[in-house]
Amino acid sequence: MRRRVAIDSSAMLAYIARRVLLMVPTLFGIMLISFIIVQFAPGGPVERVLAQLQGLDAGATSRVTGGSGDFAGQAAQQRGGGETSSRYRGAQGLPPDFIASLEKQFGFDRPAHERFAKMLWDYLRFDFGKSYFRDVSVLQLIKEKLPVSITLGLWMTLLSYAVSIPLGIRKAVKDGSAFDIWTSGVVIVGYAIPSFLFAILLIVLFAGGSFWQIFPLRGLWSDNWAELSLWEKILDYLWHITLPILAMALGAFATSTLLTKNSFLDEIRKQYVLTARMKGLSERQVLYGHVFRNAMLIVIAGFPGAFIGAFFTGSLLIETIFSLDGLGLLSFESIVNRDYPVVFANLYIFSLVGLVVNLLSDLTYTWIDPRIDFETREV
Repeated sequence: MRRRVAIDSSAMLAYIARRVLLMVPTLFGIMLISFIIVQFAPGGPVERVLAQLQGLDAGATSRVTGGSGDFAGQAAQQRGGGETSSRYRGAQGLPPDFIASLEKQFGFDRPAHERFAKMLWDYLRFDFGKSYFRDVSVLQLIKEKLPVSITLGLWMTLLSYAVSIPLGIRKAVKDGSAFDIWTSGVVIVGYAIPSFLFAILLIVLFAGGSFWQIFPLRGLWSDNWAELSLWEKILDYLWHITLPILAMALGAFATSTLLTKNSFLDEIRKQYVLTARMKGLSERQVLYGHVFRNAMLIVIAGFPGAFIGAFFTGSLLIETIFSLDGLGLLSFESIVNRDYPVVFANLYIFSLVGLVVNLLSDLTYTWIDPRIDFETREV
């Protein structure tokens, strides 16, 4: 027995080592492809500054601040100082020295391969630099937005799984019954409704839109947060996140419910379940002592994708509708505003987190099903 445990442990460590080593080329490929796409994308931070100087840039949001005022002052002093021949739109009438200073400030005075190599070296040390258009470091900016995204991602995932797993099991046990039919209708309707549309419906019904004003419309806490006691802060926090979490959990709830049901149905129909019943085990013992362990593997496999999706892209529209300043909204604004340090830092962090979470989910398999053999498992 001890020898077998040693073999399993060594195989598991070898498997982890292979997965960790594969993260390096995976991250490199993600960053390289994204960097190349950005090089060919129209516009850029230099063009954005020039558009601001010309008064032609409406911006993504009013939150983009810093830098443009100084650029405007420099441009006013140098405008008319000579002709310019530039590849940038909106550079007419500005001297080449000013355009060159913009390129140097944004790092575009160096070749693309040098900029990419420097970015990788900095990211390996978790040095993400400063935002182009906000007078703050990228890491500090992400830290400020992180609590909102963590709140939305965790609560949405926990709520959807807490409801969908018991419901999916019940639907599998009652397959074909009236309960299964009408709950399937509810689940399908929930899946078909976009989360942002459901969010608007919740606002109309419960946030003072046209009916009741039960929940607040924006933010994660009230203006008098600092004056509240601990329990009042907890209640105030839950009061604010109720509508956003309900809106986000609708689609995920439907998906995980059907996934759980189908997984349990596949296992219930297998021969070992019939054998367990013939041995005189109760339905509860068969369901939770044998079926549950095997059926939950596929459900757990979907957890990382559900969590990362909610943690990042899935919360974008919800953050916008409920005025929640999280990472999803930050990433969207940064892409529109061509704030490349923020864009690439978010991409790097979430790619890394996604790879690590997927590895952890694979390791969780062994906790549920010790029969998994890492010696024969493919990476």
